[in-house]
Amino acid sequence: MFSFFKSKSDKNKIAEASVPAVVETPEIPAEKTGWAARLKAGLTRTRENLSGKLGNVFKRGKIDDELYDELETILLTADVGVVGTEKLLQDLRALVKKEKLTEAVDIKPALQSVLLDLLQPLEAPLDVSTAKPFVIMLAGVNGAGKTTTIGKLAKLYQSQGKTVLLAAGDTFRAAAREQLQVWGERNGITVVMQEKGDSAAVIFDAVQSAKAKGIDIVLADTAGRLPTQLHLMEEIKKVKRVIDKALPGAPHETLLVLDANTGQNAVQQVKVFDDALKLSGLVITKLDGTAKGGAIAAIAAARPIPVRYIGVGESIEDLRTFNAKDFVEALFE
Repeated sequence: MFSFFKSKSDKNKIAEASVPAVVETPEIPAEKTGWAARLKAGLTRTRENLSGKLGNVFKRGKIDDELYDELETILLTADVGVVGTEKLLQDLRALVKKEKLTEAVDIKPALQSVLLDLLQPLEAPLDVSTAKPFVIMLAGVNGAGKTTTIGKLAKLYQSQGKTVLLAAGDTFRAAAREQLQVWGERNGITVVMQEKGDSAAVIFDAVQSAKAKGIDIVLADTAGRLPTQLHLMEEIKKVKRVIDKALPGAPHETLLVLDANTGQNAVQQVKVFDDALKLSGLVITKLDGTAKGGAIAAIAAARPIPVRYIGVGESIEDLRTFNAKDFVEALFE
């Protein structure tokens, strides 16, 4: 079924694999539901954590200091973070004063409004047409979902008529290489990889190959690393420098993949990776498996880097461009 890479005498030598047309695709439900419905379903746990508690606040009667205190507690426990909570409450108080609101029932639309204002700057769809090849480098901690995200993005870009090449830059984890290999085989996509060696060398060769073949998009995987592993953070800086040598100006997009389950800790990850790599975008995965989706607001307040995509499920259809209005509407009943 699969045409695996043939080993060469030098195991560290770069290998490429390309297969014929698509033979199978990841599972997509036969009955596709709309994105709004899937987003709402994916955010169920976060919504229950937030809206369930807010419901009591909206029934309090009058807007007073106790109401704001209760709101503060709810937002903090929803992983909005201290900075995000302070920002939302400050803006909420200003809106209440401006609109002369007095009833607690009016707090819900007002809170939705200030939350939307906070998240709106994160809404910036990625334009991959500004360079050819357009090189996207993905980074993140172990288990954030980088490799799976690459597979989904590859399929997404293919559906837009783009040609894609995958660079298996995670040279530490054999499973990551094998996963990309399978994605490539399923979808007729070339994968550049090596069994051992240097991540930068793999991605360098991938970019060179893409240039030679006229490929539209290169998706470059990297090994997972913790922000506290300083030597690995230095290593990923090197990877980015080498990509620029392979193609001046690349990578054109440096994405940090975040697991929504990390909650407020995602803010620290964003700060450290941004300081090291000058991130241009974020991908937030696994929102369907957590009640900590409020962390997006924490990121917006502390380090407002565009959220290019969010994931709310396992299907290809569950990775979509971030839309602030849709997200806020899905958070409230």
